[in-house]
Amino acid sequence: MEKIIYRPIGTIHTPYRNTKGVPNQPTAGKNVEGTVIMRPEFVAGLKDIEGFSHIFLIYHLHLSTGYSLIVKPFMHEHLRGVFATRSPKRPNSIGISIVRLVKVRGRTVYVKDVDIVDGTPLLDIKPYVPEDSRKVKRIGWLSERADKVKTPA
Repeated sequence: MEKIIYRPIGTIHTPYRNTKGVPNQPTAGKNVEGTVIMRPEFVAGLKDIEGFSHIFLIYHLHLSTGYSLIVKPFMHEHLRGVFATRSPKRPNSIGISIVRLVKVRGRTVYVKDVDIVDGTPLLDIKPYVPEDSRKVKRIGWLSERADKVKTPA
């Protein structure tokens, strides 16, 4: 299979008009508000979503062009394999964020803790449940910088 085609189910709106200033991790976007405007034909799929406090937003990194298998991560001087990073320059420009679900009104989903650029095409929503969380024993090269994750100035 050489080609896979996805269609957006909505559009994510945030205060970040371009990539400059976007938090480099979802936790660095604490309390940043955003909305998802669903395409009308997908609104019925939001039934029962308000029962969850957090959701996964899966989206297309629409401003990312090209990719590199070796990248220099933000706040780090060593080159790393792209699959050991969260770089947007990936073979498939897919992003994922866990956000706090505030409310749903019609076709608008209100969220907080956003680290996404305004106008990003939404591919899917999935509920986050506590069982998704795992006790992690290793975080690779990130252990050198884990205390430095914060919202860019």
